Amino acid sequence: MSIKSGIILFASLISACLAFAQSEVDFQPKALVKALEKSGIEELSGIEELTLPNDACTSNGKYFLVTEKNDNAYRYIYIGRVNSCRAGGCSVAHESATTLDSEYFDYYILFDENKTVQAVKVFNYQATHGYEITAKGWLKQFIGFNGSDSLKVDKNIDAISGATISVYAITADVENKTALLKKLHL
Repeated sequence: MSIKSGIILFASLISACLAFAQSEVDFQPKALVKALEKSGIEELSGIEELTLPNDACTSNGKYFLVTEKNDNAYRYIYIGRVNSCRAGGCSVAHESATTLDSEYFDYYILFDENKTVQAVKVFNYQATHGYEITAKGWLKQFIGFNGSDSLKVDKNIDAISGATISVYAITADVENKTALLKKLHL
């Protein structure tokens, strides 16, 4: 085997390992457990996964219903992954990102009983740029979003220099996941 072939084989193995490593979203992240405990939910046993209609596209996430009735502010939870283009990649705008040509981050959204956003938290950021979107202060701008208006970067969502791809990715995903939850008749 030549050195060039060895390098290509090694790069292929690394890509395959990365694709496998990003295939699983942690649906019980420590950050979510802490947030729920603060709201009065002591165990995740008070949460059940929602079954979505077949036409609902949520391949990278799941919705949950908080079943405990103890006056907590959270009624629905979305936990999922956002795939975004690698820095310098994705030459076609709005082209769907695949596992191998994208970076990702995992996050959750907490909704109240009216399906209004109460909190957003990025708990696993695996991209090379744009880490600034994990800041609590920046994520607070999603609180109160109920889907009645659209979210627009540079209008009602602040842009972040150096995090353009991540800002657009999470903004679109929060809007999309809120709209999908609103369509569910629960």
